Amino acid sequence: MAKGKASFGSVRKLPSGRFQARYTAPGGAVRTAPMTFETKGDAETWLSTVRADLVRGAWLPADADTTFGTYAKTWLAHRTLKPRTREHYQRLLDRSILPTFKNTPMRRISPTLVREWYATLNPQAPTERAHTYGLLKAICATAVSDELLPANPCRIRGAGQVKRATRTEPATLAELEIIASSVPDRYRLMILLSAWCGLRYGELIELRVKDVDRRAKVIRVRRACSWAGGKAVISTPKTAAGVRDVAIPPHLMAAVAEHLAAMTMTGKDALLFPAASDETAHMRPSTLTRIYYPARAKAGRSDLRFHDLRHTSAVLAASTGATLAELMARLGHSTPAAAMRYQHAAQGRDAQIAAKLSEIASAGGNA
Repeated sequence: MAKGKASFGSVRKLPSGRFQARYTAPGGAVRTAPMTFETKGDAETWLSTVRADLVRGAWLPADADTTFGTYAKTWLAHRTLKPRTREHYQRLLDRSILPTFKNTPMRRISPTLVREWYATLNPQAPTERAHTYGLLKAICATAVSDELLPANPCRIRGAGQVKRATRTEPATLAELEIIASSVPDRYRLMILLSAWCGLRYGELIELRVKDVDRRAKVIRVRRACSWAGGKAVISTPKTAAGVRDVAIPPHLMAAVAEHLAAMTMTGKDALLFPAASDETAHMRPSTLTRIYYPARAKAGRSDLRFHDLRHTSAVLAASTGATLAELMARLGHSTPAAAMRYQHAAQGRDAQIAAKLSEIASAGGNA
C-alpha cells in the first residue's frame, strides 16, 4: 500500500486502488475521512477543505450530525440536578425546544435559526421564555465544548434574563402583623420566620424540632423540601450557601416557644409546619396558597407573593446596616448579586447616614 504525504494530513492508497485521507484533529485524535477517493488529488483537496475549516474556526467532527434531540437527552441525563430542576428542564424541552430542534443536526443550529425560534416564544410569559432560551444556550455551550458546534448560536442579548414588569414593595411592619394574625395559628410562625429570618418556603416546610436551637436562638437550616412529580423530595437547600444558621430576632422567641408548645407531634424529628391532614407529611404548595392569599388580601397586599416575605426580610436586614457578606450569609446567597438588590432597596437609610455624618462633624468642631 503506497502512502503519500499531503501538506496537511496524509493520504494512502488502499488495496482497492482508492485513496484514504487522514488528519490530526484538535485534541490530538487522528480522524479518517468518512469516504474514500478515486484519486490522490481528490483526497488532498478534501484535506485542504478540512484545513480551511480549522483555520477559520468552522471545523466540526464527523459526529456533529448528531441531532439536537439525541444530544439534549444525553446532556440532561449527565447533569447532576435536583429533581424539581430536572423536571423543569424536561418540561421546557418538551414544550418549547424539541418541537423545533429535535431532528435538527447540532451543526445546523445557526444564530438565524435560533432567532426565528425565539420569536415564536410567548412574550406574555417572560420568565418561562427566558428560562427556555437559557436552557437552549446552556446545551449549545456544552456542544461547543464537545466540538459539535464551532460557536454558540444563542446570541440574543438579554434573552436569558427577565425583569418583573412591576417592582413589588416590601411589606410594612403593620402589613406583616395583619398577615401573620390572619392565618391559622399553626401557620403564624411560618409567616414570621419568612418575614424576619428570610427562610425559603422549601426550607420552612422541612424544618423540624431539632433544627430550632432555643438556647442559641438560631434556626439551623440543613435541608429543604421540593415537589417533583407530585412527591415531596428532601435534599440540601437551593445553594451550598443555603446550609446556614439563622439568628432568630429576640422578639420572635415567644412565638417560637408558643408554637413548639402547641405542637401535637413530639420528638426532635417532628415537622414544625406539617400538612394539616397528616402531621408526618409535608405541606403542599396548594395549602400555602389557601391560607396565605386571604391573609395578604386582608392586609391590602394582593400583589405580595409568599416569596416576597423573604425579600421583606432581606430589606429589613439591610436597613440595619448589614454588610453584603452578612446579608449573603443570612439569606443563603451564593453570589453577591441578589444581596446587592436588597442593599439598594434599603437606601432610604441615606438620610439617616447623612444625619450621622453631621453628628460626626459636630463632634469634631467643624461647621
